[in-house]
Amino acid sequence: MRLPHFAPLPASLPATVPFVGPETLERQRGAAFPARLGANENGFGPSPKAIEAMAQAAGEVWKYGDSTSHDLVHALAAHHRVTPAHILVGEGIDGLLGLTARLMLAPGDAVVTSDGAYPTFNYHVAGFGGVLHKVPYRNDAEDPAALTAMAREVGARLTYIANPDNPMGSWHEGDVIAAMLDELPPDSLLLLDEAYVEFAPDSAVPAISHDDPRVLRFRTFSKAYGMAGARIGYVIGHPDLIAGFERIRNHFGVNRVAQAGALAALGDQDWLVQVQGRVAAARNRIAAIAGECGMTALPSATNFVAVDTGRDGSHARAIVQGLAERGVFIRMPGVAPLDRCIRVSCAPEIELDLFAEGLPQVLSEF
Repeated sequence: MRLPHFAPLPASLPATVPFVGPETLERQRGAAFPARLGANENGFGPSPKAIEAMAQAAGEVWKYGDSTSHDLVHALAAHHRVTPAHILVGEGIDGLLGLTARLMLAPGDAVVTSDGAYPTFNYHVAGFGGVLHKVPYRNDAEDPAALTAMAREVGARLTYIANPDNPMGSWHEGDVIAAMLDELPPDSLLLLDEAYVEFAPDSAVPAISHDDPRVLRFRTFSKAYGMAGARIGYVIGHPDLIAGFERIRNHFGVNRVAQAGALAALGDQDWLVQVQGRVAAARNRIAAIAGECGMTALPSATNFVAVDTGRDGSHARAIVQGLAERGVFIRMPGVAPLDRCIRVSCAPEIELDLFAEGLPQVLSEF
């Protein structure tokens, strides 16, 4: 028997997994990672109030979640001082980026991003027939001027930038991001990924009107709020843009347990402040460990630190592998010259102790 054929676009694409998950790597090595420092998760965990709310909601998981995420949307609107019509809740930033690509792209439309930036965005663009155009990082940061110049050159429909950035942890001042809007071509949309914004200085947040139709801003509960496994985030934008998602989104894609947890997490800003302090301390610890090994930690406004190994991608890759063999999971950027670095997530002391023990052992073998 013959298999039914795929539609032309997916049939033309390779099977792709943007990130190999740590669970897959654990199965391959036959053991868990005692130090899980590679996925930019928040090892300090969510608010206890969020855990309690999710536990209570679990008893009602037989019900579908509210398809509008009404309570959470209204709480987010109050938090950001916008109307509920400015906000859409979705299955994390990854899911929302996929919806955006579906909503905005026709096959062949140009999309601009940075070479080495978030690969899941590229995956969605390819999946909906967009044509990617990439510019290099500049001084270990995304280059807003190069991005907008390329957008004008190719007539980009979408331009993507993360501020702060993954995988380098770098950031731009908010006025630099805001200035990009006036440099984009007509009918172009800036996708501003602010997944790590709660760890950034206030000056990194651009003063852009939420009614500006030239930008969508993506936020998440995965990072600072410690709910990566719940898969819940949101996008802020002009109400007419937000309303467009009602044409194509999965209306029951956000489960009620995640909604309850996110609502409670948003209401516990004291816990968020505690996490921000712990992350700052962990960044300092990672920098100290790197310095003791003759490496340089790059400035970071995220919950991870990019560490310059001082050599090249092959050397960094050997460090990643050597640490994995010792039960320490980290990652590295995938594009030169960024791949001279390793990337280490902030985590509790017990896990950073294992990193501090393992890194000099690995280096001593080279």
